[in-house]
This record gives sequence, C-alpha cells and structure tokens, in this order.
Amino acid sequence: MQQFEQSMYELIVETSTKLPKDAKRAIQRAVEAESAGTRSAMALETITNNIKMANDNVSPICQDTGLPTFKLKVPVGANQIEMKKAIRHAIAQATKAGKLRPNSVDSLFGDNSGDNLGEGTPVIKFEQWEKDYIDARLMLKGGGCENKNIQYSLPCELEGLGRAGRDLDGIRKCIMHSVYQAQGQGCSAGFIGVGIGGDRTTGYELAKEQLFRNNDDVNPIAELRALEEYVMEHANKLGVGTMGFGGETTLLGCKVGVINRIPASFFVSVAYNCWAFRRLGVAINPETGAITDWMYQEGEDTLKPPAEKEEIENREIVLQAPITEEQIRELRVGDVVIINGMMYTGRDAIHKHLMDNDAPVDLNGQVIYHCGPVVMKGENETWHIKAAGPTTSIREEPYQGDIMKRFGIRAVIGKGGMGAKTLAALQEHGGVYLNAIGGAAQYYAECIKSVEGVDLLQFGIPEAMWHLKVEGFKAVVTMDSHGNSLHQEVDKTSLEKLAEHKEKVFN
Repeated sequence: MQQFEQSMYELIVETSTKLPKDAKRAIQRAVEAESAGTRSAMALETITNNIKMANDNVSPICQDTGLPTFKLKVPVGANQIEMKKAIRHAIAQATKAGKLRPNSVDSLFGDNSGDNLGEGTPVIKFEQWEKDYIDARLMLKGGGCENKNIQYSLPCELEGLGRAGRDLDGIRKCIMHSVYQAQGQGCSAGFIGVGIGGDRTTGYELAKEQLFRNNDDVNPIAELRALEEYVMEHANKLGVGTMGFGGETTLLGCKVGVINRIPASFFVSVAYNCWAFRRLGVAINPETGAITDWMYQEGEDTLKPPAEKEEIENREIVLQAPITEEQIRELRVGDVVIINGMMYTGRDAIHKHLMDNDAPVDLNGQVIYHCGPVVMKGENETWHIKAAGPTTSIREEPYQGDIMKRFGIRAVIGKGGMGAKTLAALQEHGGVYLNAIGGAAQYYAECIKSVEGVDLLQFGIPEAMWHLKVEGFKAVVTMDSHGNSLHQEVDKTSLEKLAEHKEKVFN
C-alpha cells in the first residue's frame, strides 16, 4: 500500500503540473486558427508559455487546483478502504509540497482545513471490474469553470434560441446555449462534457464522466457523433474566443453521453472545463501498487509557442502603482496595461470583510487582484508565490463598486469581466477593470518579485490579502471609466450569432 500511495502522489503532481497531450493538441489547433496580432492571439501565446513553465517548474498550471476527483476501477477483492486512506495521505502530502492549493472549506463556518481533506473532499469513486489491474484517473477542475456548469430541464425557453423540445434538436440548442452562457468566465477556450438523461444528480455525473474521454476519440453512437461535430463547428463561430476577448476558437472539445431517464424528466447537463484541462490516469499493478502505464499521453505533443513575438494591435501603457484618477481616465477598452509596483489580492472573503471593516492597508490609488495564490513558506519564514493566476471576478459584483469608491481603489484585475453595477462605479469613480489570462498561474507568478506582507490570514491562504510587489504584470483593459465593456460587446454579438441556430437541424 505504501507504493500505491506513492503512485497516487505521482498522479496528483503530474495532473497538476503537466497538461495531457490530447489537450495540448487542441490548444495548438486554436493557436493555428487564431488571427495574428489580436488579443486572443496574445492570450494563447501566454497560455502556451504558461504550460511550458508549469512543466519545467513542476508547479501548478493554474493556482486553482479545484476539488480533486478520483475515479478508480479495481479488481474484485481490492481493499478500497486502505486505498482511500492512501489517496487521502497523498493529497495532504501534495498540498504540503505546493502541488495543490488548500481548497477544502467548511461550508458552514468558512474554515479552510489547510490540507485539502474534509467531509466530501477529495471525491473518490470506486467501481469493480474483472480486469487484473487498477485504472486510476484524476481530474482537477477549478471553481471558475465549475461555476459555469449548467443543467437544462426540457422543454424550456432559451435566450436567443427559443423553445428547446424533448428531442435531439432541443439537446443541440441546450449545448449551444451552454457555450454561449460561459463566455470568458470559465477561461475559454474550453472543453465540455454533456450528459443526456438521468436525474439531476446522475445527469451531472454523466456529464463529468464525458470529460474523462480522450478528446480525440470518436463517439460510437452515430447521432451523438454528428451532434458533437455540429457543436464543435458552430460553437467556434459564436465569436466568444479565448478569455472572452473575441476570436476564432471558443470550444476545444465536446463529448456527449446518454443514459435512460424517467418519463417526467428530461435533463441535459453540461460540465464545462477550462483550457487548463487537468486530468490524467494511470494503470497500476494491484500486487505491487506501482504504475505500469500512463493515460491521455498517446500521440504527438504538438504544442509550441509562437515562433516569434506577435505585435498586438492595441497600444501598451505602463503604470506604476499607486495610480492616479487622471491616468485611469486615459485608458480605453483594448489597451494592454503593464503594471509595476504593489498590488493586493482580494477574493470573496476579503470583499465581504471590507464592506463592514477598515482595510488593513491604505488602498487609495492601489490595485486589487482577484487571485487566490498557491503560497509556500520558505527559509527565514518568508513567503513565496508558487502559482498566481486570476480568479473569476463576477462573484465580487455585489461588493466591487462600493469598495472601490470607499477605499479609493483605481484598478481591479481578474478574469471574465464584471457586471453593470461595477461598470457604473468605474465611470463614476474613475476606475478600470483589467482582464488577466485565466489559468496562467506560472506566467503571473514570475511577475511577482516578492511578498511584502499578508493580512487576514485567518481566512485561509487563498482568501487572505497578500501584498505583492510586481514587475511587468500584463493585462487587458476590458472595462474602462467611460462606460465601455468588451464583455458586454462580446456577449451581445455572440448572442446574435447564437440566434442564427434557431432553425431545426436534427429530426
């Protein structure tokens, strides 16, 4: 069992730090399809560089290592109780080593366990089979893409598409709508798994099961194969693009499965996964516990960074924090901003805290970064950032505008954009929203030169306020102080393109 635990530790580390080859091939196709010099091309360049950095550094591809989900098929007679204990030990060890971010939070009291162990975490599912080896697979699915999962109950009315009935064409409409509604908040371009049928629980389980399929496989059911091909072709014409910046690739993979249902219910469940498609698998000898083979690593590794740096079509502006209102008013949607100086992380707990309490530091003219980093304590009790990409910003919509005005914050960095309340506050107060590249945890960690301090650590490492000194931190203005929002624009145009798919396609 000791060797099995070591094998599970290796699976966790590899899944967190190395993207599988089928996902890399999908990303390379997106790189080749994208027009040079666009914001999406810049985002894809950052993504490809980040994948290489994570591999070289053996550090998390994305700082949000999600809720680890294990699926194991084991021979009859395997001791599942001891295997579960070994997996939990491996999870705690990987968290301590900085390969996973501590993500297990008590739902009632908000306490972070610190080791990714808790009631319901990690998820470990066993299935017996008659083969003579263990098939162990792991998926690390972050919160940003998990929040864009969606479930439809047919028949229903869909924005842009009208009525979706209880047939293959209604299913098609639901899948197309699921891609539209994710926009850039799930770190597009992404992968989707679709479950047709079941109840609400088994439908979602089936959808996530599809994400364990190889992205290059062919659906054995002809009707579902045609449906997958239709979605892949037409979803990429919606124009959402990488990070929601607009562009040629919105979807990297679509896998659909079906199970029976009861007459009264017809569910279509969609599990959305970001471009950082972290799932791997191993075959294990049940006698020795040793790994005998790796899964999802067949075929060529074709991913490569652009041969030479492309010139971005928008201007670049360098800002030194603290930032003045005059500097902010000069920025326009589409500008590429490079920040030097200080920035302060703030997620859900920080924003809620700041609504009723003073800030622990002077935030006037400063930058708030929606980020829950992976942080390790080194020698001399100093903190080191191991991974630090942006989290999805829309969760802070109820707080953001009020906090910016109260404390004089001039810039907010996150991913996926924010809503009308924040946009109005940016215009009134003189603020700006900057969209960083979701999942690029190693790229941004390299921009962080030091941790100057930390406050509110009682909220847990992901939710604390980290004081970061940065250099060359690049992001795109997607909401400015003049009432302009790239997110609103892309949402509007992609909805118009979605409406082109109202007419019946499948009988």
